[in-house]
Amino acid sequence: MDRHDGTVTSAPAPVLDRSDLLDDAALQGTAFAEAHTERLDDWVRAVAESLGVPDGVALVAVGGYGRREMAPHSDLDLVLVHTPEAEHQDFAERVWYPMWDSGLKLGQRVDTIDGLCKLARTDLDTATALLSVRHLVGDESLALDLAVAAASQWREAAADNAMALSERLSGMHDANGEVAFLLHPDLKNGRGGLRDTNALVWARATGVLGQDPDLETIADDREVILRARIALHRVTSRATDRLALDFQDDVAAALGYSTADELMADISAAARAIAWASDGAWFWVDRSLRDPVSAPQALDGGIVLDGGLLRITDDADLSDPELPFQVALVAARHRAFIERRTLRLLPETPAPPTPWTDSMRSAFAELLGYGRPAIAVIEAFDRVGLMSRMIPEWEPCRSRPQRNDYHRFTVDRHLLEAAAEASSIVDRVARPDLLVVGALLHDIGKGYPGDHTDVGVELIAAIAARMGYPPADVETLVDMCRHHLLLPDVATRRDLDDDGTIRTVADAVRSVDFLVLLAALTEADSVATGPAAWNRSKADLVNLLVQRVDDVLSGADPQAVVGRRFPGPKQRALMNGGVFAADIDERTVTVVQRDRAGAFSRVAGVLTLNGLDIVRAAAHTEDGMALSEFTVHTNEFDAGRLIEQLELGTKGRLALDARVDDRRATYARSMKRQSAKRIVPSVTVDNATSHVATVVEVTGRDQIGLLYRIARALAELKIGISTARIQTIGDEVIDAFYVTADGNKLEDPAHLAEVERAILHAMARK
Repeated sequence: MDRHDGTVTSAPAPVLDRSDLLDDAALQGTAFAEAHTERLDDWVRAVAESLGVPDGVALVAVGGYGRREMAPHSDLDLVLVHTPEAEHQDFAERVWYPMWDSGLKLGQRVDTIDGLCKLARTDLDTATALLSVRHLVGDESLALDLAVAAASQWREAAADNAMALSERLSGMHDANGEVAFLLHPDLKNGRGGLRDTNALVWARATGVLGQDPDLETIADDREVILRARIALHRVTSRATDRLALDFQDDVAAALGYSTADELMADISAAARAIAWASDGAWFWVDRSLRDPVSAPQALDGGIVLDGGLLRITDDADLSDPELPFQVALVAARHRAFIERRTLRLLPETPAPPTPWTDSMRSAFAELLGYGRPAIAVIEAFDRVGLMSRMIPEWEPCRSRPQRNDYHRFTVDRHLLEAAAEASSIVDRVARPDLLVVGALLHDIGKGYPGDHTDVGVELIAAIAARMGYPPADVETLVDMCRHHLLLPDVATRRDLDDDGTIRTVADAVRSVDFLVLLAALTEADSVATGPAAWNRSKADLVNLLVQRVDDVLSGADPQAVVGRRFPGPKQRALMNGGVFAADIDERTVTVVQRDRAGAFSRVAGVLTLNGLDIVRAAAHTEDGMALSEFTVHTNEFDAGRLIEQLELGTKGRLALDARVDDRRATYARSMKRQSAKRIVPSVTVDNATSHVATVVEVTGRDQIGLLYRIARALAELKIGISTARIQTIGDEVIDAFYVTADGNKLEDPAHLAEVERAILHAMARK
C-alpha cells in the first residue's frame, strides 16, 4: 500500500470505525467517553501490533486520552516512550501515519523517560499530561516507570507546580469567563468547566491540596458538563468547547431536555458547584504557598480577619439577624474569602425582620457600593441560600438563562453586574443607595411569567417596603424599574429633533433628580448587558436625550430645545441644485433626487445592494425635490460604484427588487444559523409622541433588504417617511418610521389597518 511519504507497507492498516458509537444517542457522558476510549485503545493496539512493536518501546496514552475522557473529536494524545538503546526510529516513523489518515487530531511525542521528565520540568502542559499515563501496547514496565517518574517529579516541585496551576487557571478564567453565567459558555476552559475539575486532581497530586469534602460532591456536576460537551461535538461534528447559542437547542434535544433553557439552567447550576469547590480548594493552596499572613484582626461581632480569610468565632452571636449583613460588608470591604464553616453557620441566624433595620438597609447598600468585590460575596451567600432569604424574589432568577445575542449573562448575574457598574458612577447621583439597589432589582421580574417590567414593578414595591425604605424611596425604586428602558428605547427608536419626543420623556420622569438617576441606571444596565446594548453611538443618543429633557424640566420650551437641524445648509444647497446629487461623508450618505413615489425606498435598496447596514434615516421633500439622508455602519464599500448605482436606482434604471432578492438569497446561504428565539413580526402605531407625524414601529427577524421592502410598501400606500430609526439586536430588528399622508398624521383606523397589512406582507416575503 503506497503511503504519502513514499514508503510501502506489506498490509493495509486496521480501520477505525466509530460510527456505531457516534450514532448511539443513548450513549452519553462518561459512558460514551469510556466506550470511545476503549474503541480507540483497541485500534491503536491493532495499528501498533500490525507493524510489530520493537523491544524497549511502549505506546502510552496521556492527557485526556489517558484519563479516558475522549469526546467524539478530542485530540488523541500519545507518547512513544523508549529506552535509550531501543531501535525505535522505523516504528516511530510508521505508526503515526494510519492515525493521521483516520482523521483524528493526533498529539504525539517520541522520547525517553528522562527526556520527557526534563521537558515536564519546564512545560506545565506536558507535566500534567504525564500525570495520566496509561499503557496501551509494548513494554509495560516502561509505561509504569514513566508514570512513577512523572508523579514523583510533580510532587518534588509541589509548591511551584501548584502555583503554576493556580496562575494558569486564573488566566483561563479571565480569557473564557464563567460557564455558569455566560450566554456562550466554554465548557472546558471557562470557570466552572471541565478543566477546573482536572486541575483539582492535579493539585491533589502535588500533595499540597487537603481533602476538602467539597471535592467529593462534584462528580454529578462534572457529568452534566461532560455530557453537554460530548453532545456538542456530535451536533457540530467538530472539536469545539464553546456552547454557542446556535447549537443549544440541538444539544438540549440530543440530551433529552424539553427546552434549551432547561439545559442551560442545569449547566449553570453544575458549573456553579464546580467553581465553588475549586475556589475553596485553591484559596487554601494559595494561602499555604504565599508569604505568611499578618496576625488575625478581631472585629466587632465575633468577626475575624485572618489575612485574606474572614471567619466568625465560636462566640459570635448566631441569634443576631444583623450578623450576615456585617460579614458581607466586611468581606467586600477587605476583599476577603469567607471561610466555608462561617458560611455554613450564617443561615442559622434569624431571617431579617420586616421591615429591615436601618443598619441592615445601610449595610446592604454599602455592600453593593463596593462593586465587583460585592459580586463574590453575594455569590457566596447565594450558594448557601442567604441571598434568597434576604430577597425571596431572587430565587426564580438564579441561573436563569437569557438566550439571545443581546445579553451576555444569566438574569441573576446580569443584575449583579448592573449593580457593580452602577457603583462606579454613584458620584453622578444624589442618592447612591437607590442607584445600586435599583440596579440590582430592575430586572428581577424576568424570573417570573409575564412582562418583566410589569411584574418587576409589583415585586419591587414589596421588596423595597420590606427593606424599610420610606414610601417616597419605594416609589422611586418602582419608577426606576417601570422606566428602565425608557431612555434607551426613545433614544434609539424616536426622533430626538421632535419636540413631542422630549415632552413625552419629560412628562414620564417628572424631575431632574430622577432623570439623572435613570440615566445612570441606563448606562449601568446597558454596559452589563453587552456591547450591543451600549456603544459610543447609543451613549451619544442617550446623552443628547437626557440633555434636552433636562433643559425642558428646567423650564425651557421644547421647540426651542430641539430646534430644526434637518435639512441644514449643506442639504439645502444640494436640493437647490434641482438635479440628482449624492454626498458621502464618513458614515452619512445623502441623496437628492426628483420627488417621485418611492424615492426613499430606492435609496435604501441601493444601500442594501452595497452591503451597508443602515442605523438611521431621515427624509424631506420641498419644491419638487426629495432629500434622503442615511447613517450607516462604516463597512468598507466602493464610494464611486455606490454613487453610480444611486443615480441609476433613483432614475429607475436598476432592477432593485430582483437585485435585492438575489442578494438576500446569496446571503441566506452563507449566513450563520439563526438563534432559536421566536420573533413574531409586529406593527404598532404611536400617534401621541409626535405632533406632526405618526410613528409606526416595526419588529421582526432581521433580513437583507427589509428596510427597502417596508419603504416600498409604504410608498405603495402613498405614505411619506420623514424619519426612520433602525435598530438591530441580534436577529431582531426594531425600526421606527415617522410617516405622514399628504402632510398629515395617519389617524383613520382603516388606513392604519392597511398600513399594518402591507408591512407584515413585506416582512413575510421570501
